[in-house]
Amino acid sequence: MYTRYPSSSVVLYDGLTSVHFLLGGAALLLGYQFPIGLPLAAAYVVLAFTEMFVLMPLTVCPSCIYTRLEGSLCVSGMNRWSRRIARPREVARFGDRAKGTFCPNNLYLASLGFPVVAVIPGMALRFWCRFEEPWFVLVALLLFRFFVVFPRIACINCRAKNVCPNAQAMGLSGQ
Repeated sequence: MYTRYPSSSVVLYDGLTSVHFLLGGAALLLGYQFPIGLPLAAAYVVLAFTEMFVLMPLTVCPSCIYTRLEGSLCVSGMNRWSRRIARPREVARFGDRAKGTFCPNNLYLASLGFPVVAVIPGMALRFWCRFEEPWFVLVALLLFRFFVVFPRIACINCRAKNVCPNAQAMGLSGQ
């Protein structure tokens, strides 16, 4: 288990997240065009980035073990950002990230899945055959994230996996 993830893992994780959000915005823009596509895409991109890079460090990261470990670096690097903008909380609250309908974990998963689902009506309404590639890339990124990045790069090496509801659900917690 890492106390400090390699920089390559942090770049991969945050890079995939950023590409996913930007590609999701582009797919929404292409799927609906103006006047609906532009505000929808802009709102999605702003909300998705805010959720990942502000809400998570304010609500989830303060309870993560990485926030307490000196010199540590989690797979997203958000523990370092969280130390600057939030006060540490007890590690036992880390599991709260997945409790409730509008919990931070569900909001994060929704931010990843929203454009995949939301683009489908726009594709159908516009007979969007020429521009369906962003949708397929979004689906591929989502599958890659769930089946490779989370279980093989992030969760399996995470110090918090014994208190993480996601790792427990994937059978990676050892409990």
